Amino acid sequence: MTQVMVFLHVLGAGGLGFYLILPFLVGRASRLAGAGQQGLAEGLVTGNKIAQYFLILQFLTGGYLISKADYTVAWMVLSIVLFLAIAALGGIQTKPLKGIVSQIQAGQSATASIAKVRTFSFILLILYVVIMYFMVNRMYE
Repeated sequence: MTQVMVFLHVLGAGGLGFYLILPFLVGRASRLAGAGQQGLAEGLVTGNKIAQYFLILQFLTGGYLISKADYTVAWMVLSIVLFLAIAALGGIQTKPLKGIVSQIQAGQSATASIAKVRTFSFILLILYVVIMYFMVNRMYE
């Protein structure tokens, strides 16, 4: 059972790789015309939703795996805090992503929403790299 959970956990980590490329995709949004921006934003909303499902997979499999080994309390707390920060920011950035779509449909400028998403995406990138570092360099008791 543990091998299946490890496989699913690694699969979930791959799915969260969306947050690695998100800042670069958002950077392209400001260079596109209205219809292109809208299409890209709709794709990013879908990608973010899929990444949120992978976060659920990570939560479930990570909870199982954390119960099967002796990790330090500091590592467990740090892992959970980083995970929750990624989940929260991923959820928070959904509103500005949807805002880009609605603002473009209304013929308004989406510059402010793009800036918010860019900020969230860079923070998510940093958090994802940090949590990957801690997952590879686990601390055992």
